[in-house]
Amino acid sequence: MADARTLEASPALEAPASGRGTPPTAPPLPFGERARLLLARLRRFFRPPRKLKLTREGKYFIGITFGVGFAAINTGNNLLYLLLGMLLSMIVVSGVLSELSLRELTVVRRLPPRAQVARPHLVEIEVFNHKRRIPSYAIEVEDLRAGQPADKRCFFLKISPRSAQVAAYRRTPARRGRDRHVGFRVATRFPFGLFEKSRELNAEGDLIIYPAVDAVVLPSNLAGDRLGGNSALGRGSGDEILSLRLMREGDDPRDIYWRKSVEQMIVRERAREVRRDVSYAIDSSHPGRVPDEDWTARFERRIRDVASRAVAHIKRGDGVTVRTRGGERVRATTAVGADPVLRFLALLEAKPAEVSPATAPESSKRGGRSIGEKP
Repeated sequence: MADARTLEASPALEAPASGRGTPPTAPPLPFGERARLLLARLRRFFRPPRKLKLTREGKYFIGITFGVGFAAINTGNNLLYLLLGMLLSMIVVSGVLSELSLRELTVVRRLPPRAQVARPHLVEIEVFNHKRRIPSYAIEVEDLRAGQPADKRCFFLKISPRSAQVAAYRRTPARRGRDRHVGFRVATRFPFGLFEKSRELNAEGDLIIYPAVDAVVLPSNLAGDRLGGNSALGRGSGDEILSLRLMREGDDPRDIYWRKSVEQMIVRERAREVRRDVSYAIDSSHPGRVPDEDWTARFERRIRDVASRAVAHIKRGDGVTVRTRGGERVRATTAVGADPVLRFLALLEAKPAEVSPATAPESSKRGGRSIGEKP
């Protein structure tokens, strides 16, 4: 094996001295791009890695410290200087211990597989302390969501070294759609509660909020029933066994029930297959550039009604198809469950209608109209 010094001195590995073989230099960036990069660097430089906020007790403590310092300077009393030193040392100790508590922490969020409007769900927060010997005390984790105020927190009294603690908070969504989590705010007031030191961690995660589902009573007989799919009462060629009978001429030998065919041939009589296919249409196009509140309320009510009826049909064994005016569609059956339809409705957004101004009022009325079941 060649020595490392031999490889370093080898001319084959040396950079070319001139012209041929020299990698091309990158073109200079335009002035606007360079200014943007410079501003980004300055923003990162002046953005502190930690944020410090005074608590109510901390404000009183700082006021007392200033008062003692002013009195010590004016009077020259050694006892006041000693008290001032003790107060300042408490501030230093508070900063050091809070920094040790915030260091080397990893936060993980566990979202539920699905969530629904007006139904509470749990979100788990796990904090792992990577420090070898130093525990973390009084850790408060705040879950941050895009475009929404941070109102959910989890508190951890003590996280031992090389261990993890798990907590959960309950949340009830108020609207459907994609709930985007962007990160965490980790804070502590340890040890004296005078200051709140915090840091932000990036941790993205999405949770699809399904629309609310109400209890719906469906009619017993529907127009538009078609063959195939789910079995119903009546003789036919389905997969479900209806009864047993003696074999007659013309019966399929594959239906012979050999366990019961001792003296005479017994065949299995199968049920007839019937599948109800139900279709719902939703007009997601609104007049104008921005939908008004009345149209938005009708649109949300329509989505809630379609979701409720689709879940009721799927529970009964029917197939459900939901389509929009723009051509988007989704189908769900008992085999796959109602998740495809509910996810489709949760992410359905209103779009401006591409119609002339003369037909805009008509489309506005049609946007919130309830469209009945179609075969």
